Order: sequence, then structure tokens, then C-alpha cells
Amino acid sequence: MKREEIETRLRKYLERDRKGVRKELLRLLLDGRKYTTTEIYEKLREKGFDLNARGVSAMVGLMSARLGILKMELGEKNRYFIKPEYVDLVRSILEEFDRVC
Repeated sequence: MKREEIETRLRKYLERDRKGVRKELLRLLLDGRKYTTTEIYEKLREKGFDLNARGVSAMVGLMSARLGILKMELGEKNRYFIKPEYVDLVRSILEEFDRVC
């Protein structure tokens, strides 16, 4: 998938983010660490989001499969992180959305 297509899809995905959970998930992943879906779920709950673990798994799966910006490290527990080539793109789009809101 081309970078422009990923950028377009990411923008559309974030435009539909009514509660801000998608933006918060991306902010979390921008710290460079690798997270399991359980860890992501717990971090988002700590931030006050009313979610269930299954919903978080679906959101992470969609970001990985449809947007193509996440990579999964296989192991006993799969860990997700933003692909290094998309870190700057994700950061700039989030900053843009923060200025608009």
C-alpha cells in the first residue's frame, strides 16, 4: 500500500473517532514500546475510556490489517507497535487533528 493511501485511510479513520479512543491508542503506540492488546486495554481504561477488551482487539486488528500502520511481534502474547516508517506520519496527523479540535 502506498503512503498516500495509508495517509488518506488514517485521516478518514480518525475523522470517525467520536470519543477520541483511536487517537489515544495511536498516542500510546507512539512511545515506541510494544504492547499486547491487554496492556492497551488497561492503559485506555486508565485514561477513562469505557471499553471492553474485545473492542480493543478489534480496533488494533483493524489498524494492522486495513490501515497497515501496525506490526505484530509474535510470541506467547502478540505485541503491537507502529511500523517505524509510519511513526512520523502518524505523529503529524495526530498533531493536525489536535490543532483542529
